[in-house]
Amino acid sequence: MLLLRYAAVVALAVWVGGLLVLGAIAAPAVFDVTAARHLPDSRLVAGALFGEMLRRFTLLSYGAGTVLLLSLLARRILGPRPKRFGWRVALVALMLAATAYGGIVVASRIAELQRAIGVAPSALAESDPRRAEFGRLHALSTALQLVPLLGGAALMFWEIKE
Repeated sequence: MLLLRYAAVVALAVWVGGLLVLGAIAAPAVFDVTAARHLPDSRLVAGALFGEMLRRFTLLSYGAGTVLLLSLLARRILGPRPKRFGWRVALVALMLAATAYGGIVVASRIAELQRAIGVAPSALAESDPRRAEFGRLHALSTALQLVPLLGGAALMFWEIKE
């Protein structure tokens, strides 16, 4: 049981910690450094770099979510059943669903829109519908990342409390 709980906590730490690092450190650093170096199309380059980081992290998130789900199921089968088991499984499923939707559907739409635009969306006029669409998709992507972040924090609390 200890090994299964340990695997769950490590998976949560990687998933939640990774989201915090990406949002609080990696994204601002990439955009700040490319702007400070006066790279041509710095926002376009920064967006491409961060988009690839996010894509790779999304794959890691799928793995962390799978480990977490399997750990919960194994603990239920082997006993004792984790407290709030149904809630935990539902929360992990919601976290994985939000990650998958963001990583597959929203990221694809963002990439498609960026290819069609050809420049950084911020270079477009404020009134350009493509800029508005990019802003909407970016906000949706950010909101979807909050699901595993907050869900993971709740799951960590339950693990520590148990």
